[in-house]
Amino acid sequence: MTSWLSSRAALPIFLKQLLPWKPELKEQAENLLSEIEAFHPDDVAQALDRVAFDRHAGFHDGVRAYQRHPYLRPREQSRKDIPVIWEDGSTCVYDYGAITPKKDQQPGKIVLLVPSLVNRGYILDLNEKRSFARYLAKCGYRPLLVEWGYPGMDEANFGLDDYIAARLVTILQDVADMNGGPVPMIGYCMGGVLALAATLLDPAQVSRLVLLATPWDFMAAGPTQSRIAAAFAPSLPHMLAIHDTLPVDVLQSLFASLDPFMIGEKFRRFEKMAPDSAKAHDFVALEDWLNDGVPLTRRVSVDCLIGWYVENKPAKGEWQIDGIDINPADLSCPVLAVIPENDRIVPPESAQALFDAFPEDLRTELHPSSGHIGMMVGSRAEKSTWEPVVNWLGQ
Repeated sequence: MTSWLSSRAALPIFLKQLLPWKPELKEQAENLLSEIEAFHPDDVAQALDRVAFDRHAGFHDGVRAYQRHPYLRPREQSRKDIPVIWEDGSTCVYDYGAITPKKDQQPGKIVLLVPSLVNRGYILDLNEKRSFARYLAKCGYRPLLVEWGYPGMDEANFGLDDYIAARLVTILQDVADMNGGPVPMIGYCMGGVLALAATLLDPAQVSRLVLLATPWDFMAAGPTQSRIAAAFAPSLPHMLAIHDTLPVDVLQSLFASLDPFMIGEKFRRFEKMAPDSAKAHDFVALEDWLNDGVPLTRRVSVDCLIGWYVENKPAKGEWQIDGIDINPADLSCPVLAVIPENDRIVPPESAQALFDAFPEDLRTELHPSSGHIGMMVGSRAEKSTWEPVVNWLGQ
């Protein structure tokens, strides 16, 4: 609806050739204007209305189809086949070694998986077909997946220092003790930033580090993300004065603003899918995960939205955890940076800046032709991401 209203308002300005265009779109705009001149302005406006109505109806029907879909959500199953081996406050660690085939089980093959704080960890175990954790188990590893959980009383005053220096480093130390030595650690998105910081705080516990679509320079791809965060920043103190945490709906709105047209497009595509198809089931599973976000504590909200997106502290060398500078150049273990080429959430330039900051003799890069989420759960995820990561771990 917003796109229709803005298009309707922009139409007279476009017809008068007063709209500014990006250089790469100027020729297309001129061609479109030439085509439109052959029609009466009222006919053009009515055609625009019909297209807008059809798209809005398709979006509405897609949302309704999603809400009615009978797919059994993974979170309702509570991962009953996966035991929890570590707990502290709202944080726990799932042991996917329980599903590693007996014939493939080997000692010392633990790998620690670290997701973002703002999303549930089961993106790495979306369903049995779309599960990086289960793939690692099939390859003979003992994957241990951190689930941060919803902030409770124990986490009410947590900042990034607490989540990294207290929670994650403690998990890492306990897991390394279980392993009898350092372990590989894999961080996804924001989880990659947390994993990097934990590695620099206690390097003796990490043998190899994998960073999947991990942001670092929040200005590298231009100021769009920082402008969105900066526009939101003045309201942040007022919102946090009312709420104990930054609500999920606010975070969802910020993410949606990165690509406003994407939501309508994906639900229109879903409305055309056969409800009992594998594609429809995968769509619902992923959409459930997207809508099952986690609120951020007050301090983490400020640390990330202001410290990262507005002030760009990591790339400027100004980000510290527990009083220690988090400098990628100080890394002492091999690192693999997986940078999806079509990522709209973490622009490739942001992740590339992190790779470029690592010591040259320790770094390896991988560039799958996929997006931020498709890299992990898409139809080509196994070949483009999972398999190369496992091969690199085995080197």
